[in-house]
Amino acid sequence: MELPVLFMGTPDFAVPSLESLISNSYQVVAVYTQPDKRVGRTLQLVPPPVKKLAMDHKIRVVQPDSLKTSRALEEFASFSPALVIVAAYGRVLPSNILSLPKFGCLNVHPSLLPRHRGSSPIANALLCGDEVTGVTIMLMDAGMDSGPVLAEREVAISPHDTTGSLTPKLAQVGAELLLKSLPLWIEGKIKPQPQDESQATFSKMLTKEDGEIDWKLPAVQLWRRVRAFDPWPGCYTWWKGRRLKVCEAVPLGGGGEVGRVTTVKEPGPAMIGVVTGKGVLGLRRVQLEGRREMSAADFIRGQRDFVGSVLP
Repeated sequence: MELPVLFMGTPDFAVPSLESLISNSYQVVAVYTQPDKRVGRTLQLVPPPVKKLAMDHKIRVVQPDSLKTSRALEEFASFSPALVIVAAYGRVLPSNILSLPKFGCLNVHPSLLPRHRGSSPIANALLCGDEVTGVTIMLMDAGMDSGPVLAEREVAISPHDTTGSLTPKLAQVGAELLLKSLPLWIEGKIKPQPQDESQATFSKMLTKEDGEIDWKLPAVQLWRRVRAFDPWPGCYTWWKGRRLKVCEAVPLGGGGEVGRVTTVKEPGPAMIGVVTGKGVLGLRRVQLEGRREMSAADFIRGQRDFVGSVLP
C-alpha cells in the first residue's frame, strides 16, 4: 500500500508485526526503536531486535532518547506518516505525536483490554492465574492503554505456559490481527469501541527483586511466579549464600515448617519440594549461581544436605 506507515517497537514481540507490514508491501517510511543497550561482561552494544529487521530491509531507523523535545517532534513530522503502528515500543507517546497521523496511532497490545494495561501484561496474566489472554488492536490516546478497541483475539493459556512461551504466540497473533484490521480501519469499516474503565487492571514494570521467593506465599502463587518471571527476572531463593533459581516447579499438597526442603512423591519428575504458606512447591528444575540448569534430582546428588534444610 502507498500509505506511509511509521512503525515503533523494540523487543522480539514487535518483530512479527513489522515483518507482516514489510511482507505485505506496506510503505514503512521509518522505524522508531529504543537505543542500543550494553550487555554482558564486555558491555558490548547490542541493537534491539526491531532495529536488526529494519536494517536488513534498509528502512530508516531512529533511536531518540526522548520524544518530548521540539527537535524530536520535527523529525517525527518529517516522515509525514498517515498511520503509526506501535508494538512494545517502551515509551509513552506525547499528545502532539498522537494527533499527527491521519489514521491515528494503533497499538498492538498483548492482553484483552481493559484487563492488564501497563508494561507487563503477559507476566501479569500468568500471575493472576488467567486461563485466557489475547491481543488487542487499540487506537491510542493520552492514557495508559486506555484508547478505544478496534479488534481483539483470544489465546488460551496452558498450565505449562511461561512468559517466554506465551510471548511469541501473542506476537504472531498480534501480527495476524493487525494485518486483518488495517484495511478495514483505513476504509472506515471499523468503529472503535470504548473500554469499560470499571474492568481495567494494571501491570507494573517488573524489577529483578520481584523474583525473590517468599516461602510464606501459597504454592500455587509461587508456581505462577515461576512461570510469569521466566525468562526474566527469574524466580530465585538462596542456598549457602548463592542464588538458586527455580526454573520449573509444580504446586503440591502437604505442609510443615515454611521453607523446609523435603522429599516428595508424585508421578512427575519433581523429587524435592519446599513447604510454603499453603502446600508444597515441587522443584523440577533449578540452577545454582555459577552452574548450569539441571533437574532437581541431579542437583540433590551434588548437594546432599539440601534436603532437610530451611530456605530463607
